[in-house]
Amino acid sequence: MTQIIKARAFDSAVRTQDSTLAYFINQLENFEQKLHEPLYSVTWDRDIKLRSGVTLAYELTSFTRTSVAGVGTQQANGKPWLSANSNTIPTVSVNGEKIATPLRLLGREISYSSVELERSQLLGQGIDVAQMSAFNLMYQMDTDSQVYVGDVATGDVGLVNNPIVAAGAVTGAEWDTATPATILEQVNELLTSVWASSGYAICPSELRIPPQQYGLISTKIVSTAGNVSILQYLAQNSIANNINGRPLNIQPLKWLVGAGEGDTDRMMAYTNNEDFVRFPMVPVRRETAYYQGIRFIAPYIWGFGSIEFVYPETVGYRDGI
Repeated sequence: MTQIIKARAFDSAVRTQDSTLAYFINQLENFEQKLHEPLYSVTWDRDIKLRSGVTLAYELTSFTRTSVAGVGTQQANGKPWLSANSNTIPTVSVNGEKIATPLRLLGREISYSSVELERSQLLGQGIDVAQMSAFNLMYQMDTDSQVYVGDVATGDVGLVNNPIVAAGAVTGAEWDTATPATILEQVNELLTSVWASSGYAICPSELRIPPQQYGLISTKIVSTAGNVSILQYLAQNSIANNINGRPLNIQPLKWLVGAGEGDTDRMMAYTNNEDFVRFPMVPVRRETAYYQGIRFIAPYIWGFGSIEFVYPETVGYRDGI
């Protein structure tokens, strides 16, 4: 009987020591209350303009691509010449092609119980703030993906993979072994090609390249003088600078890695203007929050369309850089 009492006393002492140790660990632990989110990067708001006037009341967004024609002489570019005694005057005709794409509804909920909220606040990491941060992160990443590559499930295409945009392979070495003159020649070839496709009306002002190539031209110098990087050299010496009156805006874009034919790296030239290319989107809207038992639920909805290439001839791709 005495041994049993001693064993119980010893066990009680051990438990007391363990509890004391746990107490001191909790008190002495430097617990950082900051919530560390996953690392992510989005650039969609830099590279595309939103189509104005779009709301969730619409199911489709549409526009027309228009072609015009006029009666002239039998020559290819015949002019509507008139004689002094002409009884008829040539007319013009307009043909409009309607382009319509669905505007689809998306949504997520923020949901937590009153007990979860109270416990999370005790730790200094409120679940309401954490869920809202997670929601915004996923929303930004979804928007980035929709803008640049579209969505396989819906059949949408994005800014860097539209089959109606003229594409081709660069001539010459890849950029990691190419000379600055070769890189400039490849960039100017793309810019000139897009400029010509638009009837020499619009010369691209934007160039997007993969991050690795961007890092290369940012650090590699043009000459032994060491005062000008290839990035500055391209911006200042491309035809875009002369035609548009401002340096070519060159930016890195992760979605161009492997976007070309045969999973090669791609570069893209375009003009970031709502009249030429744009994204129909309805920003996030919070619906009426409600309680279900002890759970608080807040629904959020928004809308995504598909990138609208109003003038696809103002965009161009080149692969194999």
